[in-house]
Amino acid sequence: MNLSIRDFQGKRVHMIGIGGSSMSGLAGLLKQRGYLVSGSDNYDSYHVRAVREGGIDVKIGHRPENVHGADLVIFSAAISPENPERQEAARLGIPQMERSTLLGQLMQGYDQAVGVSGTHGKTTTTAMLSKILVDCGMDPSIHIGGDYDYIGGSTRLGSKEVFVAEACEFHSSFLEMHPTVAIVLNIQEDHLDYYKDLDDIANAFRTFVGLVPPQGVFIGNGDDENVRRIMAQAACRGESFGFGESCDWRPEDLTLDGEGLPSFTLSFRGQPVCGVKLRVAGRFNIMNAMAALAAAHALGADMQKAAQALSTFENVHRRFELTSVTDGVKVYHDYGHNPVEMAGALSVAKLQRPKRLWAVMQPHTYSRVKRLFKDYIHCCDDADEILITDICAAREVDPGDINSRMLVDAIAATGQHVHLTPTFDDTEQYLRAHWQPGDLVLTMGCGNINVLNEQIRQHGDTVK
Repeated sequence: MNLSIRDFQGKRVHMIGIGGSSMSGLAGLLKQRGYLVSGSDNYDSYHVRAVREGGIDVKIGHRPENVHGADLVIFSAAISPENPERQEAARLGIPQMERSTLLGQLMQGYDQAVGVSGTHGKTTTTAMLSKILVDCGMDPSIHIGGDYDYIGGSTRLGSKEVFVAEACEFHSSFLEMHPTVAIVLNIQEDHLDYYKDLDDIANAFRTFVGLVPPQGVFIGNGDDENVRRIMAQAACRGESFGFGESCDWRPEDLTLDGEGLPSFTLSFRGQPVCGVKLRVAGRFNIMNAMAALAAAHALGADMQKAAQALSTFENVHRRFELTSVTDGVKVYHDYGHNPVEMAGALSVAKLQRPKRLWAVMQPHTYSRVKRLFKDYIHCCDDADEILITDICAAREVDPGDINSRMLVDAIAATGQHVHLTPTFDDTEQYLRAHWQPGDLVLTMGCGNINVLNEQIRQHGDTVK
């Protein structure tokens, strides 16, 4: 049965896991387009509260009766067929659609559709491009896998000319999209509970780029060997970005200010295009900015206005976000959850020259920690002190052969200062007992470790 979301306009659509960053945004888009939306989630959260404030009924807990009266059920790849609501929908004959299929269908009908993909950097780059297009008056529709205050959340309903969407490779969900412009920021090992190896991941990205029509554009990281291979084989026009001399888009005359914030002249095939000054630090954010600007150029944006838009860009929530200053200690959170992302976030934190840099890691999924174990050992090398919580299982069951203590012991063997603090209470207690004014704490993970930051903020300064 080929389902089309358009057949359910005006009918009730029930979303299982509506509190997810993508699902909550899609719920808002559906409601704006005239669908009757309901949802459920295991936990009450910021996203759930935001969805409720938008007039959508959300039940906490997954129960069969939640789908009663629904005409269509939407679920994400993280929701298994054994979920009680999915089982009840199957029993009642209620059709079901996976989240990525919904997103792909919502992209159809636009003159231009941009899919922003890559192992990491997707959310930031999508937000950068979104701000550029809004500021250039191009009225884009947007779907971001994070909360971006500039557009009032994770989605924006604009005209039918441009749709910008984060394209996630998890479970190959980005293959449901219909991009006319494809961005590939990088290709590295991740989601190894689904993919066999790096070659398997690269093949998925190759298929994604193959969705772009011949008149479309592929914008890829020219410093990434895996991306370059795909670019050499792509049927559509390709433009590369990076620091390498062979890249089409390059940063010339790059300088960093005292906080590590970059300024550079963006050039295209040797010709200066615009001057760029960023309010976000890190080499990876220079790459993200070049990708966003290259996509804006492909869409016909005024490049001077595009550069001006980026000069006031501030990151989305959970991307090196300052959550509090407690006891004279700056406490940040970053969504980074694989070793490359965490190393990148710590490199930005180090630019602030804290007295001591604390890395607080919540490892995410047993399969990721097992497959990337050696990479985890050195991803926090920039930190002076490392705290590691229990592994966030997410969608997985504990296999019994991997745990955070094993990670702590391996890191300690390299001479780094590392401690196991299993719970958020343990972690907060250890931090408050040992941190000093002028230190910087960075919590990292895509699970619920941001709750620790909120906990620290709510508890306030330590009474001594």
